Order: sequence, then structure tokens, then C-alpha cells
Amino acid sequence: MNMIWKAKLHVFNAWLLGPSLLAVVFVLSCENQNGDTENFFPESVSYNLHIRPILSENCFACHGPDGNKREAGLRLDREEDAFSALKEHPDRKAIIPGKPHQSEIFARITTDDATELMPPPSSNLTLSSHQIQLIEEWIRQGAVYEPHWAFVPPEKSPLPEANASDWMQNEVDHFTFSTMRGKGLQPNQRAEKQTLVRRIYFDLTGLPPKPEELRKIEKEDRSIESIIDTLLSDPAYGEKMAVSWMDVARYADSHGYQDDYYRTQWPWRDWVIHAFNQNMPYDQFVTWQLAGDLLPNATKEQILATGFNRNHKITEESGAIDEEYRVMYAIDRTNTLGKAMLGITLECAQCHDHKYDPISQKEYFQMYAFFNNVAEKGIEEASPGFSRKSPAKFPLMEITDEDTHEILEFINMPDSARRVQTLLANMGKGTNYNSLLAEADVLKVSVMGDLDSGRTTYILDRGAYDAPTEPVNEGTPAALLEFPEELPKNRLGLARWLFNPEHPLTARVFVNRIWQEIFGVGLVDTPGDFGMQGSLPINQPLLDWLAVDFMENGWDIQHLLKKILMSSTYQQSALVTPEKIEIDPDNRYLSRFPRQRLKAEEIRDLVLASSGLLNREIGGPSVKPYQPEGLWEAATSGRGNLSAYQQDTGKYLYRRGLYTFIKRTVPPPQMILFDASNRDACEVERVKTSTPLQALAMMNAPYILEASRVMAERLLVEKTTLQEKIHSAFYHIVGRPPDEEEMDILVATHGDFLEVYNKDQESAVQVLDVGEYPSDDSLRPAGKAAMMQVISLMYNLEETNTKS
Repeated sequence: MNMIWKAKLHVFNAWLLGPSLLAVVFVLSCENQNGDTENFFPESVSYNLHIRPILSENCFACHGPDGNKREAGLRLDREEDAFSALKEHPDRKAIIPGKPHQSEIFARITTDDATELMPPPSSNLTLSSHQIQLIEEWIRQGAVYEPHWAFVPPEKSPLPEANASDWMQNEVDHFTFSTMRGKGLQPNQRAEKQTLVRRIYFDLTGLPPKPEELRKIEKEDRSIESIIDTLLSDPAYGEKMAVSWMDVARYADSHGYQDDYYRTQWPWRDWVIHAFNQNMPYDQFVTWQLAGDLLPNATKEQILATGFNRNHKITEESGAIDEEYRVMYAIDRTNTLGKAMLGITLECAQCHDHKYDPISQKEYFQMYAFFNNVAEKGIEEASPGFSRKSPAKFPLMEITDEDTHEILEFINMPDSARRVQTLLANMGKGTNYNSLLAEADVLKVSVMGDLDSGRTTYILDRGAYDAPTEPVNEGTPAALLEFPEELPKNRLGLARWLFNPEHPLTARVFVNRIWQEIFGVGLVDTPGDFGMQGSLPINQPLLDWLAVDFMENGWDIQHLLKKILMSSTYQQSALVTPEKIEIDPDNRYLSRFPRQRLKAEEIRDLVLASSGLLNREIGGPSVKPYQPEGLWEAATSGRGNLSAYQQDTGKYLYRRGLYTFIKRTVPPPQMILFDASNRDACEVERVKTSTPLQALAMMNAPYILEASRVMAERLLVEKTTLQEKIHSAFYHIVGRPPDEEEMDILVATHGDFLEVYNKDQESAVQVLDVGEYPSDDSLRPAGKAAMMQVISLMYNLEETNTKS
């Protein structure tokens, strides 16, 4: 088989420079960051930009918002405290504006006495001479404190003036060009139209354009705006947008924990797809999910939307303590609200006052109180009368076939036989089997619903469920926005508070996540932490302008997307030069479009769509595609309807990645390998890895090999030349015609494979024996196998799996 590897190297050698380039970028990045930090000294020292990050990293743990851990009574995060007389030394002050050498803080960070030095040596924290100089100069300039940028409502600043009218297309470009120019950068030229169209397709539908669509666009000379408008109305748009929202909502198809039974929460996912396709305004989209059941005369659709807050893990372990888990569920909802909608680490205030942000433990449990009145059990089996091992937990709603024909038409309801098959898979006869069988006739979904009488909320000592202390009422952190008296103290009031025009975070956080979806990194690169420990925005005027514009345009998500996609910043080429790498190795200033690998779901969708296998059905239950044998069986108690993996067949094998079944204790390996979320908790940013296992998966995954075989068979029955077949495959997969050199390599590679398989027909037959899609036995095995291997190589190209 040496000739096969030799043939593969024709293509692989073209990619080997990738890691070397990454290494250069990494080194340059480190050098650039160190240089920026240590060599740059501002003329005017800013608390927010220069001082607060130093204090937050080195001082606030002992001298910040957490009163329980505060040392010597000193608080440095508030001006009035920092300027006051010290508790232990009334004749001294930590900071005396204009007088660094009379300020105790400066004396303590510069002393040679280890017993007096701050931070103390035992903390393993030290200030650099540069940081000490910054603090000294800041005090000399008056020690002016500033409110944290993210806790102040955003405002639209005037567009920066720029002499680039021929490049700029809308307001976004004014802001990006201004920051580029400040770094000595110039933007790239516009990307080639085919490249740009492919980029837009993936950003709006998660699918590649078909060659005939690309040719039609070229022939009709369609504008980019008309392409964007067409794709925003494509049903695939809702599926694309739903992928990231599933991460935020921690959606999964099982309850989690030990036995990890099946759950029927997928109708809520159908609603999310529907809501995006209807372009539901973001304020309504979130309000329905937080409090749809509390709206006046709530409809079934509005109640179904509240499934968002029932997606958390649920235990079915009979020995569990009911109250412990009930509290855990309410905490999960509270923390999800903090990360998903507020973009702050609210969970850090569960056990004590937040160490960095001005959020007290009392305020945490005031937020928790909004979710503490749900009519649920920690474990239903603890109460007589509740069903056992149910796919939905109380409170729940039932969805009938009649509902899906009238009120909930967007739900893709499977027939009763498939519902029973899914629910009772692998179940042996017995109590649990009988209870599940009794539920198979009606589709049930967990939703929100409050108790008739309120449940008292207490501050829990150290966050422990069995240690209640002081009772509290519903409320919100004062540092963000006071909860208005006129609003109801329930989840509906909380939603109204979130979308108050004066709220500093809601619009910023969502706009930042949309920017992250498009450019790979948000304007704030810590999307789950806009607090003191989070990163500063790389371009706050742009973030704030987009946030205000988003609100002014009725929280219109498609308006926001179109605004970004119509900018020259988005439409640039991804061409990179050594100069740009040296100045901006991470491309934070966007003088080029960033190269990004497709998401796990998009890689699957690309392969299935380009090969013609993709089942474009919208919505419905999750499916179980190919995966290695024995994974579920190796990690199960042996009980339950998910104890063994029962692979789907037929059309269900070829559904989009969004619909892949997620069992929490054993998430789908192909997805996890490419950094998908395991859905244990709310996730607003996927990690980005690059590993040899990913390359091995691309070369050996059954669905990729099957897609390669199916495409090879379809090409071979066409009455075209070899070059035309290879050209067609490349166009389908990569989204552009191959150039002459690429054609020569691919044709030569095909010849090498064909020579091997003509001599070894048995190997050809073995290679072709993959997947369940029917094979065309009228074609010669050697020819099919050779073409299949060439197509498989195309799927492995970096360009194939990169958005731009």
C-alpha cells in the first residue's frame, strides 16, 4: 500500500506548512503581547484600561467586593473606600490623589520588607516594575476612578472620520478602519466573489452553496445584498442559528447523571428553529423562553418556549435527596441567565460575595428567587403518584397530533411507531418498561410553571441546600440596574428588566456573541465574562454602536446580521502577510477576514450536502448516526432506554448535525472531537483545538467515506471525462473550480490509486464496503475505489473545512 500513501502525499505536502506558520504566529503573538505590555506607557493613565486589570488580578481577592474575605477592612474597588482612612492605621490612607509617595498602597508595593510587601509573597503574585510605574503615575494624575465600562449603558458615539470612502460600505467599517489605522494596518481587498458567497452561505445557513447556485450567481451578477436576503429567508437559516443556541440552552436528549434516560425535549428545539426563521425579535425570543407561561392568556407555543429553562440535567436516582437537586436546578437556571443573557460570572456569588464584581451573595439569591418557585421536584420518584423514568418531568405540557396540525404546525411530529421505538429502545419488560409504554401515546415536554403559593427563598450559607439563613425577595444586582418597583416580582418582570433600554449588558452580550459567530472571536473575547476579570473590548465604540442600533431596530437579529455581513470588514479576503502577522498576529483589529475551521455540525453538513446524501427535513426527534461500537455500553449502569446504542437506518443517517442525538454521559464522539459542547451546562463559546485525532477522524469516519463512495458512483455514471469528474467533485466540495496545478495533482493521485486497486481488487472491495447507502454494483470496484479515495482527499483539505 506504499503507493497509496505516496499518492496521498501529493496533496498532503501542500498542507504541511500549516503548523510551521502557526508556530511562527504563536511566537510573534507572544513577543507582540509582551512588547505591548512592558514597553507602552500611556500619556494619560486610565483606571479602566490600565489600573483596574492590575488591581483585579492582584488585589481584589482580599481587598475587593467580597466582604467576608476582605483583609484589614480595606476595599480598593470603590473610590470612597480607597480614599478613606485605614481601619488599622487611621493616620494613613491607601490612596491620596496626586501624592503617590504618601499613599500606603504605593509604599506597600515598593517596600523591601517581605512582611509588609503587597501582594504578599505567599500569594505567589508579584507586580512588575511597569505595573508599579502605572500605579504611581495614576495616583500622581489624581487617581481618577471610572465605572466599569460594561456596567454603564451603551451609547452611540459619532462615526470616526476616515479617508477610506472607497473601501467603507457602512458604519461598521468606520470603527474597524479607525482601529486598524491606529495600529498602522490597512484592510485587505474584497474577497473573490465565489469565496465570499461560500462564506455567506456558511454564516447564514451552515451549508455550502451548490455549484449550480454559484454559477447562477455569477451569470446573473447578483448583488451580495440580494444573496443575503435570499439566505435569510431559507429554512436552513433557522437551523444554523439554532446550533449556537443549543449550546447556550444546554440542550440534550437525555436527563444526565447515572442512568441517563431518554428525554423528549426536541419539540422545544423545533420551536427555536421556527422562531429564528420567523425572525422573532430577540427581546420576545428571550421573554417567551424565560416567562412565556406567565404572559397573559399564554398560548401553547409560548409555554413550549419555556422549555429553555428545563433543559438542565435531571436526576432519576432513587436515593437522591429531593431538595438538594431541586435547589441545584434553580441554581442552574440562575447561572445560565448570568452567562447567557448578562455575560457575567454570576455563579461566583453563590457561596460568598463575588470577589471581583460588585455582586453580593444576597443579590445572587435574589436572582435565584425568580427561579425558586417552579412547581417541580428534585426527583419525581420521591413523591407517590409521579410517573417513573418519564421522558418529561413536571411541570410539563402534552402535545397531540391535533396540536401539530393547528397551533404548533412547526413541530415535525414522527408517527406513533417511531415514538414508541425511540422511547422503549433496549428496555426489558418490567416496571419502568410499563410506565414508559403508558406514556408513549402522548408527546410530553418539560416546561415552566410556578406554584400557586410562593416558596420562600433564603440565602444559603456557602451555597448549601440545607443551610438556609436570611430570607430574601426577588431582586437584581444594583450595580447593573435596579429592579423597577412597577415590575412584577416574577420571571416576567425579570425579562422586562433584561430588556430595559437602560440595561447595560443585554444588547452588548448578544451582539458580541453574533460577532463571535461570524469572526470567530467576539469584540470582547471573554463572552461569558463582561465583569472585572473579563477582557476589555477590542473596539468598545463599535460594540456599543451595534448594541444601541440593535435596540433601536427592535432587537431585529436579521438586521444585525445583515449590518455586519454588508460591511467591507466582513467582505475582505483572508489573505495574510508577514507584516500583518507581526503587527496583529491574532487579527484582533480585523485587517483581514479570519480563517476559521467549520463547526463540528457544519463539517458533517458539508460532507452530506456536497455528496447529495443530506436529508433536508426540518425538525423532529434527534437521530443516531454511525459511531464506534460499544461506547454507550461501556459507560452505563445497564439500566434504562439508553443503555445500548441503537443506530438509526435509512434517511435518519443523513440528517444535519443539529439533530445528532446527545446523550450527556456519552456525547457523540465525532462532534466532541471537533469541539462541540457536551451540553452539561450553558456554553457561550466553544474551545478551539487542533489535534491529530481530528485528521484521523476526517480520513476514517464512516459517513465521510460513505459520502465519498456515493459521490464517486454518481460521477462515474455521468458521461464525462476523468478531468470533468474531478473538476465537478472539487467544485461541489471546495466551492470553487480547481486550478491547473491542483487538477494535475488530483489526476495523478487518481492514477496512483487506480493502479493499486487494479492490481488488488480485494482491497478495492474492502475500501468500498462502508455505509448503508445502496452501492451501484454495475461499476468496476477499482474505478470506484480510486475515485472515492480522491474525493476523500478533497474532504480532508484544510480549505474544505475552513470557512474562508
